[in-house]
Amino acid sequence: MMNMLEEAVIYATVMHQGKVRKFNGIPYILHPMEVAQILSTMTDDAEIITAGILHDIVEDTDGTLKEIEKRFGKRVAALVDSESERSYPDENKSTSWQRRKEESLIVLKNSSDIGVKMLWLADKLANIRSLAREYSENGESIWKMLHQSDPAIQCWYYKTIAETVELSLNKTGAFKELIKHINFIWPGTFDSDKARYKKYREVSVDGCKLLGRGAKGDVYRYDDELVIKVFNQNNTYHDVEQEIALSRKAFILGMPTAISFGIVSVGERYGAMYELVESETFSQCIARAPSQVETYAKMMAELAHTIHSIEVTEEDAFSDVSERYLNYVRSGIAYENETLAEKCRKLVEGISHSDTLVHGDFHTGNVFLQNGEPLLIDMDRVSTGHPIAELSDLYYFYVVLGEEDAAVVEKFMGFSYETAKQFYRYFLINYLGTDDESKFNEVTEKASLLCYIRIIRKIRKKVPFSETEHQKIKYYIDRITELTDKLDTLLF
Repeated sequence: MMNMLEEAVIYATVMHQGKVRKFNGIPYILHPMEVAQILSTMTDDAEIITAGILHDIVEDTDGTLKEIEKRFGKRVAALVDSESERSYPDENKSTSWQRRKEESLIVLKNSSDIGVKMLWLADKLANIRSLAREYSENGESIWKMLHQSDPAIQCWYYKTIAETVELSLNKTGAFKELIKHINFIWPGTFDSDKARYKKYREVSVDGCKLLGRGAKGDVYRYDDELVIKVFNQNNTYHDVEQEIALSRKAFILGMPTAISFGIVSVGERYGAMYELVESETFSQCIARAPSQVETYAKMMAELAHTIHSIEVTEEDAFSDVSERYLNYVRSGIAYENETLAEKCRKLVEGISHSDTLVHGDFHTGNVFLQNGEPLLIDMDRVSTGHPIAELSDLYYFYVVLGEEDAAVVEKFMGFSYETAKQFYRYFLINYLGTDDESKFNEVTEKASLLCYIRIIRKIRKKVPFSETEHQKIKYYIDRITELTDKLDTLLF
């Protein structure tokens, strides 16, 4: 009786019969066999290796996940599914290339299955081996043969995969070889140290008090002096490194910032350590004394004024906040309504070209109160731009997220949705320096447009998304349509 691997080899050989590889014309079956061989250097798990043999069946043949599940089991089918890109039959592959890659990367980044990471690493290593051979013989002319002819975008794709699997697989020979080939084709992409053995300091947050949850991770009280931010699994070492670098740069310019002094590993996630003695977040303060919400809102408004008054130059090299929202437009609304997307682009472009800073993730869970003074964390989105971007984030966190389910805000902030809405109102009144209702409504309306752009992008990140999510997108498209017909600027 055949075992799983033997059956997979026969099945894949039949399904790929007659197909050849792009560059050298060899039988296609040799690629999945190479992927399986690479996987065998990392694991003896037969299901993972079987998935390597079958990983291109759904994408490149008329085989189906249902058939794979029936013959090889649910886990093998799930692993193959993680590597199978969504098809766009009405578009040629060159047009849909980046969209397909972005959607599939979301699956990789959100997966906690080590088998998924191994499968992706093995497949991309096999591909880049072939790419590196061709590059060494034919140079830049090879890009014309691919569906994506821009080498910079190809680099982005391979670099993102390497960064995503690094913490889990950086000790494997396969990872080190991937880095070597990336640096050969795109010199300097990675520090050469990444191609050598590296062990991160390992810490545990078991038993540590959770101080708050954010979009990018959880913050814990590690001991009396230290706080640790544990980044979500889809954050790479580069993401953490970049955040720490931005923190130091912003601190030098005068932003009251907690400075991290090291990157650690916390299980399968990265962490950043901060020295924050006898401190607590504003969220904790408000949760403990909700009747004082106006006091804390006023302090946050004063902090926002401090941030928004910091002037920078081009040499300081901060990104423009509009880039983030333009990406939301490109990856969200543009897939639904290109005409509406163009209107949004014009409005978003109007909030750029500022010489002052915005924090980019400004909420009470990201501000610690230490000895009566506020200190910011989560600095990866510090950028230049108009304050409406900051106010939009606040409206998103304290009002919009709770409109459908108040518990979302309550879990995120640690206090009631009613208190959250009060916080937003008190903050904006103090920030604007007026309780004029028309001014309050004008700014909130402009902030809401950016919120809805952001939400559509958030929904579209779920691949695939349900009929309920389709209806949500339609609702927000209608709201954006109303606002773009009314607004000619987002400035105030």
